Amino acid sequence: MTKSPTTIGIILFIATMIVFFIVYYFFSGIHYFDISLKANAFVLPVLYAGAAFWSVKVYWNDHRLNFRQAFKRAFIPMFIGGILSIFSIYSFLTFVDTDAKKLLNYQYVQRQKSELDKEYLSAKKILKHQKDIDELEQKYKERLPSFTPEAVKGKDMLTASHFSGYFAAILIFYVVLSLFFGAFFRTRSVHEEPINQE
Repeated sequence: MTKSPTTIGIILFIATMIVFFIVYYFFSGIHYFDISLKANAFVLPVLYAGAAFWSVKVYWNDHRLNFRQAFKRAFIPMFIGGILSIFSIYSFLTFVDTDAKKLLNYQYVQRQKSELDKEYLSAKKILKHQKDIDELEQKYKERLPSFTPEAVKGKDMLTASHFSGYFAAILIFYVVLSLFFGAFFRTRSVHEEPINQE
């Protein structure tokens, strides 16, 4: 049963939601956005690569695979796990816990502001000419109003269109990984043909 890419995709979806709720329940505080970002950058790619590998490997052990079959067996579980996860997380943050969504949005803006400050301070240390320093100061002052409470009020990075954009970016990862597994595992189908042809 676990040889089915669909079943592996559902298992992957469940695993993704476990990661999401672990971060949600245990780290939903001042570092919620940062920890969510780290989980998405380091934990989930390993989880999805492992599921894709497992999906191809369990079938490869007993069958010959061509590139298309290997690609499909790697891609389907990741796609199912990913689309169900994106939809579920979006629904949870939009309809179940809107405070968590507000917190993520707030921390996102704060992170952008701290990145701007960091860039400004590091650039200020390097620059030597007054003209360059004045230009940097001007650009920094122009950007600051975009972080005022009035400017960020209602700013939402977790809309349906944003989630669609995130998923489109994730799809590129799925495709690249599936291409790799397709190329790697197709070698199983290139074994010698039987020589006895009389």
